[in-house]
This record gives sequence, C-alpha cells and structure tokens, in this order.
Amino acid sequence: MYEGKFPKKRYKHTLSFLTEVISKEDKILDLGVSNPFSEILLKEGFNNVTNTKGEDLDIETTVVKSTEFDVVTAFEIFEHLVSPFNVLNDIKAKKLVASIPLKLWFASAYRSKTDKWDRHYHEFEDWQFDWLLEKAGWRIIKREKFTNPVRKVGIRPILRMITPRYYLIYAVRD
Repeated sequence: MYEGKFPKKRYKHTLSFLTEVISKEDKILDLGVSNPFSEILLKEGFNNVTNTKGEDLDIETTVVKSTEFDVVTAFEIFEHLVSPFNVLNDIKAKKLVASIPLKLWFASAYRSKTDKWDRHYHEFEDWQFDWLLEKAGWRIIKREKFTNPVRKVGIRPILRMITPRYYLIYAVRD
C-alpha cells in the first residue's frame, strides 16, 4: 500500500476502486499528462502506465485508437472536453475506468482564474455520463459516488460533506 499520505481524499478512493476492477498487469493508457495520481499508480505496482502528452483530445484522438492498451483511465478529464463523445467512441481498449466531478446544485462550474485550460466545460449528473458512455458503446459494470468534504466553515462546506462530488465508473466494451 502507498506509504505516504494521499494528497487528496479522492486519490485513496480512486485507487481502492481501481484495484478492485483491473489487474496491475494490465497495460494502462491514462488520459492526461503525468500527475500526482499517475505517480501513486506506479508506487502501487501498476508498472504499465502510459500518460498522454497533453494533446487536445477534442481534436486529436489518435492516442486512444491504439490497440496496445488493455485499459484507458480518465480521472477528471472528460469535464474539460467540449466533446467527450469523440474520445469515448474512439477508444480501442476494452476497459475504461473514469471519474468525473458531479454537477453541484449549490456551486457553479469550476473555472480557474489563472489557467485558461483548467476549467470545466461539462459538470455532469450521473445519468448524463451514463448516457454518454452508453451512446459511445460502453457497458457500465461498476459505479460509485463519493463526497469530498473540505475543511472550511460555511453552508457549502456542510453541503459538500453530504452531497456526492465525484462519480467513478468501470465500463467494458465487447
């Protein structure tokens, strides 16, 4: 198990989910550049992880068309895309593990004030993401929602303690 403290609660939750649904021997294409979670995967023994290079997946989906990967992982990626359907439809791997932030009725969509790429074009409700996956030919095997409390005082922090913020899925394609 990962010896250090997880920098974010969702990393621990995501790792637990991932280890339940895929093998450490699977070849993984992780959508997004190398990041703290992909480093955790390596430390946890997932030694066949390849990250994308930062290409605009709305326009260029060649990387997911490779047949050399068993699994595609996408942790908080699809909300940044204008058209996540294109990527989901083009994936050649037979397994997908993905997470998205859920739309919160008490907060507007995330938009960084300093980074023009770090913003959410979509914040899905669970049924919307399910429908998108279904349209792209995926069958969901396992799904899970979880909260993401913050250590702040106020109404929104209280709501974050009881309102699911993230949605994880494991899906397959025949």
